[in-house]
Amino acid sequence: MDADALYKQLHAHPELSFAEHETAALLAGLLGELGYEVITGIAGTGLVGILRNGDGGTVLLRADMDGLPVREETGLPWASVDTAVDHNGDRVPVMHACGHDIHMTCLIAAAEELADTRNEWSGTVIALFQPAEERGGGAAAMVADGLFTRIPHPDIVLGQHVFQRPAGVVGAHSGAAFSAIDTMEVTMHGRGGHGSRPETTIDPVLMAASTVVRLQGVVSREVAAQNAAVVTVGHLNAGTKNNIIPDDARLGVSVRSFDAAVRTRVLDAVERIIRAEAVASGSPALPDIVYGEQYPLTYNDPESTARVMQAFEAEFGDERVSDPTQHIGSEDVGALAIAAGVPLVYWILGGGDPDAIAEARATGTFAERIPSNHSPRFAPLPQPTISAGTRALVVAARIWLV
Repeated sequence: MDADALYKQLHAHPELSFAEHETAALLAGLLGELGYEVITGIAGTGLVGILRNGDGGTVLLRADMDGLPVREETGLPWASVDTAVDHNGDRVPVMHACGHDIHMTCLIAAAEELADTRNEWSGTVIALFQPAEERGGGAAAMVADGLFTRIPHPDIVLGQHVFQRPAGVVGAHSGAAFSAIDTMEVTMHGRGGHGSRPETTIDPVLMAASTVVRLQGVVSREVAAQNAAVVTVGHLNAGTKNNIIPDDARLGVSVRSFDAAVRTRVLDAVERIIRAEAVASGSPALPDIVYGEQYPLTYNDPESTARVMQAFEAEFGDERVSDPTQHIGSEDVGALAIAAGVPLVYWILGGGDPDAIAEARATGTFAERIPSNHSPRFAPLPQPTISAGTRALVVAARIWLV
């Protein structure tokens, strides 16, 4: 299999969450050609490939499939120019701006290598391709759709995420690795009217703007310095014209945390402030607060993580293996391990240009020069990223395959 060609094909044709139909069909076909038993249609577009090879451990390897509503600006020959209709009915550009194309390519390549070397191991490999990591909680949706009644019960869940570390570098953080996330859509209610007569209205734009500012104090004034949390307002939408005060304003809020008590305190504070600002503004009704994605803490089992890191050091050498420390970003892969009641090991795979990263760090310009995940300029190096990610999956899986 030409892994680089597959990566470029996947990158050029991303699909949004729960709409990964062509992607799933392509991957299902490849798994079938490799001799895997293929189960499709789990939570709509999710699929698994199962390779049974005698007695031994059962390993679940996971990759996510969905792209993001981002207009690509990488300038790559294989850049996406695709568009799609989003969950609001709007046509939007689509890009693999978070590396899920790398994740899929590495897992297919690892599935191929494990199939080709089945005379060297015994056990069962489950290659799981998950929809909607970016929106909707595809892992939980697959579980709810009976995932673990359709596949052998795993002994371990393994996976990886590409980030802006030097390409070819790998490493997992033991314990709390990725933060939990809670998202909410908030509608604040006012009373609309003419822009020239604000005294006859209750302005939801001012109400929402005051809320955004006030929310910035939650972490700085209600979370202890030794703890970590992030509160972000990702969108604020209101009105249609500059001289009309609208009836409503809408906010999109996300909260990230590593500790259950901090999580509860921050969420309580966010809700308290939203409601208090509405009351202070004389709102005719309390705001509507609707929770969306709520992903659990990504917790790497310490014993299993130590085994994986030791195997990585033997495979890649000490210079290419390091602890990436905690990551404030969030993932829903933990929902698979929690539902199965088994350990998780989820590691970071470097995908950035090592020279560019070294220079940016030396000059203190990392944030400006190295595009992050979700940036329209995010572009991992295909190699050695894919080869390293493929070997990492195989090496980790072989720990549990006898």
